[in-house]
Amino acid sequence: MEDKDDSGQLSIYRAARTIKRRDNSLYNALRSIYDDSVFVGEIFQLWPDLPLLANLRCGLWYSRSFHATCYFKSTDGHNNNWSFNTSRLNLHVAQLAGQKGGCFIVDATRRGKRFPDSMSKTIPIWTCVLNRSIRNHRNRMRQTALLNIEESSTSDEYSEDTRHMSVDWDCYLHLPLWVSGTERASIEKRLEEWTQQLDASGADISSLASCLKKPLRPLWISQKTVVWLNEVPDHESWDFTPIILVSASSPSGVVQQRRTSSEFSWNYIPGAGDDEESWARGLTPSVFWNRAYDIINAGPELCNPMVADLVEKDRVYRARRGEDAPQVTVKAPKLVPSSDHCLNESQFSLDIANMNIDRNSSDEDCVISWLGSTNLAVGTSQNAGVSKVDGILNCDKESISADPKAYLHLPMVTSKFDRFSLLNNLPSAVNFAKLNLSQGNTLLICCDNGEDISVCICLAIFTALFDDEGTFDGGNFFSKTCITKLEMRRRLITICKYVVNARPSRGNLKQVFSFLSGGRVGSADRPT
Repeated sequence: MEDKDDSGQLSIYRAARTIKRRDNSLYNALRSIYDDSVFVGEIFQLWPDLPLLANLRCGLWYSRSFHATCYFKSTDGHNNNWSFNTSRLNLHVAQLAGQKGGCFIVDATRRGKRFPDSMSKTIPIWTCVLNRSIRNHRNRMRQTALLNIEESSTSDEYSEDTRHMSVDWDCYLHLPLWVSGTERASIEKRLEEWTQQLDASGADISSLASCLKKPLRPLWISQKTVVWLNEVPDHESWDFTPIILVSASSPSGVVQQRRTSSEFSWNYIPGAGDDEESWARGLTPSVFWNRAYDIINAGPELCNPMVADLVEKDRVYRARRGEDAPQVTVKAPKLVPSSDHCLNESQFSLDIANMNIDRNSSDEDCVISWLGSTNLAVGTSQNAGVSKVDGILNCDKESISADPKAYLHLPMVTSKFDRFSLLNNLPSAVNFAKLNLSQGNTLLICCDNGEDISVCICLAIFTALFDDEGTFDGGNFFSKTCITKLEMRRRLITICKYVVNARPSRGNLKQVFSFLSGGRVGSADRPT
């Protein structure tokens, strides 16, 4: 009798799994994304002058093209786990919003709610802390200006500018109505602590304050939001810089049956772009949008083989792209030493306003980012073959074709798979970098995505071989300095300002700090 009950339970379980797999099929996911992208496009047309940003990685699926990307984690907004992470400052978002008068950020969530926690709390916390830090900077500048006015009698124009300097700067924590008062109070208690962390991090608040004429403020738009098209305000009329948060998917937690205009039926999946490893089968947003109409019109039966064919063709293309793939290089200006011997990026002038991610081209990631005038660059291993650099430090699992005299392959994996992978390879990586940089050579540090491992290796090299003014010294400053977490965080913020897509994981950063706090640069001989 027990066997029959067990068999019956197993059959029900299998049936439930089969239904779930059918409802969460590849076609349903892509058709849901396509349907939701229409909504995103409609909202974008309300304020077409504002740039459209994708919150990685889910948001990247919901439009054919984006102006840039950002990375706000939902976990930083989870209840009792609120955080302002200085490793993910996203300062390029604030700078872009200041240049353009605001911006859109697109994301989605699978859970039965209108907005992901990244939009409900992480981004509101981010805007509030930045506003508070900018206010502190403006107050300091105002006090300094007043002192200068008192000491000088020939500063009428300077005095006039100072009198117009805004003393009132909105630092209120703007949260959506569905966040409880208790949670709001708990978050507000930590705002001053987070502001102090930002002020101490060495982030370039000065250039941000000069760029932002109005304080940042989030606005929320979902498919449930009512918008009166004849009463859409001009964003320039607002007394704040809007960060318009667009939740692409319908908030319904129930799978809804829908029918296309053709003969195919499909099941809607809220937040279908989330967790792409579980459903995309190697398909990327760029490849999808290149053939979106064909995939959607193919229907459920032909979708899987068509996607498999597109993925394989893209893989072959990428394997051959080293011969003819175009390269777009983003170069930033020199690191300028400051008077207080802190890393200073106030001269940073990378034209974020003219950056664009075009989904019509599969070369959207063909970018290497230069770290000022350090001769260090970060990028993907796919782009290494066409990069005009003297040396390559490859951290990807797969090797690439390169000059063996100026190439070192150190395969590494993230801390999820090996907690000591970076730590074991960092001495060889730093010594290889020291050998190349001491000869005045340029060096590309690459990994599979150019966002995590390569950024962490670059952080270790930048800290171990450069002084606090960003000048290569072969490790002299490092050998005489006790590297603290604050100092490493400052260096990371400098790197993230140039490598705007950087997303270093916490586990990998821990390995870098272990190396920097315990290791020292050894011989400059090339590692064997």
